[in-house]
Amino acid sequence: MHDKLLQYIRSGHEFTQEEAEAVRQYFEPVTFSKNTIVEEAGKVPCYLYYIVSGYLRIFYTDRNGNEVTTHINCPPGFFTSYQDFINGTVSENNVESITDSELLRISKDNLDALISESQAMKDFSISVFQQSIAYNENRSRELSVLNAEQRYLTLMKDYPEIIQNVPVQYIASFLGMKAESLSRIRKKIIN
Repeated sequence: MHDKLLQYIRSGHEFTQEEAEAVRQYFEPVTFSKNTIVEEAGKVPCYLYYIVSGYLRIFYTDRNGNEVTTHINCPPGFFTSYQDFINGTVSENNVESITDSELLRISKDNLDALISESQAMKDFSISVFQQSIAYNENRSRELSVLNAEQRYLTLMKDYPEIIQNVPVQYIASFLGMKAESLSRIRKKIIN
């Protein structure tokens, strides 16, 4: 599993053998079954996860008891409730494994140690967080500018594997609509 992470890191950054061994040392392999809460709301997120395989979502429960999916991720990439993980604050979000998932995880203390030991890891971490910020800004823009059908078509184009692997109710919530609305949009597209 570490080889996939190292390949991902090395796609944009040069790592020495010693730095690669530090990554192997600090990232712990874990697996989660489908529909498992990986990080629970009401607690400080313990880990940053690298997704080797599987699909995860971040969701919270609104005042009416409805689950609202705010993020869906697929491999490869990093995943957690970032703001709370970085700041060490209690999260209102749950992180759930939508499918059986293979992950590598690192604690905040170990991430800080790894970054302090390796300039390449520090540079890589900065680029990951910059990508996360850009993604979130783009997602906010799409939610405010695009209509429901346009949001679904954009997701189909950019992340077709999510459409194929994630239940409709999570996709609908992620896109800011009811599952029934998404079903109508999907029927319209098929016809």
